[in-house]
Amino acid sequence: MSGARSQRWQGHRSTLLIAGGLLAALAVVLLLGTPGARTAARLDPDNPGTEGAQALARVLADQGVDVSVTRDADSFDEALVDAGTTVLVTSSEQLGDSTTRRLLDHAAPGQLVVSEPGIGAVEAMGLDALPVRVTPPGEVEAGCAEPGLADLEISIDSGLAFEGDGCFPTAEGRLLARPTEQVALLGAGDLLTNDQILRADNAAAAVRLLGERPRLVWYVPTYADLVGDDGVSVRSLLPSWLIPAVWLLGLSTIALMLWRGRRLGPLATEPLPVVVKAVETTQSRGRLYHRVGDRAHAATALRQAARSTAETALRLPPGDLALLVPALAARTGRRPDDLARLLDDAAPPPATDPELIHLASELAELDREVRRT
Repeated sequence: MSGARSQRWQGHRSTLLIAGGLLAALAVVLLLGTPGARTAARLDPDNPGTEGAQALARVLADQGVDVSVTRDADSFDEALVDAGTTVLVTSSEQLGDSTTRRLLDHAAPGQLVVSEPGIGAVEAMGLDALPVRVTPPGEVEAGCAEPGLADLEISIDSGLAFEGDGCFPTAEGRLLARPTEQVALLGAGDLLTNDQILRADNAAAAVRLLGERPRLVWYVPTYADLVGDDGVSVRSLLPSWLIPAVWLLGLSTIALMLWRGRRLGPLATEPLPVVVKAVETTQSRGRLYHRVGDRAHAATALRQAARSTAETALRLPPGDLALLVPALAARTGRRPDDLARLLDDAAPPPATDPELIHLASELAELDREVRRT
């Protein structure tokens, strides 16, 4: 029984020592850190805040790792990078095309670890699919056979998941991707922070990943190193499949419209929901004309109705007053000039309501004469 306990103690001894060293480093950072030397950048090795990584940098140094920090591309190019060097890149969103190429060229002899890489860095590292933001519900097991990480579990608030080979798998992908043997993309940048490094096996995973080699070059890029060719357009920030998908969606919509769309045809008549008697319509119009005092419009409507009735009775073409007046004169015996005064719209309109009533009476009498004869 005591032998089993001794083996378990030996297995967790390194983890406990790392955790103890981190606790001591955090205490030193909080007690001795000078405000003038602090920086608020996330994962910065000189940042003692919750988002910084000063505790990890000091623990790595205490473990015998030679940690050197470079904050621009020129300083990074001057740093020694060989087979015994690990290059850690934080603030990778400030990498451009030119600085990414310089990084890959200079870090080629050693091991490159990029924390939370941006879109440009992901494509430059050889990954076709962009990472997905994930929020693991609990601890994430290594799920790989990589030495130093196989028996560990990490816990983070959120991170980036990548497709392909790597460690710490989630439903959306892996938090640590290995596009090549010399390159590692760390989507779980939270495990490096002062606030979360003591969770689960975060400390052991960080130290084993970054302290495997005797030298660590901590590269913090800056926008000041970018050149004119590093400018990006909106299209460069979009995934490569988006534009073909938009074209496909547009063509599919047009095809659906042509297939299912209705073609224009003759007008279709539909029964009115309410049947209104003609006499009611006439009375309503008369009241409207009377209300606005439009006697000319009312006289025109009466003359048009009288002409239509007479043309139907005499079987004459509609709208020809020159044929209608002589035919009516021959049928009724009235004078043509009197008929023209009654039926012509160009005749003077009634000036008063009694005149309008008189005109209506005369037209009604003419209609009776036409029907009687």
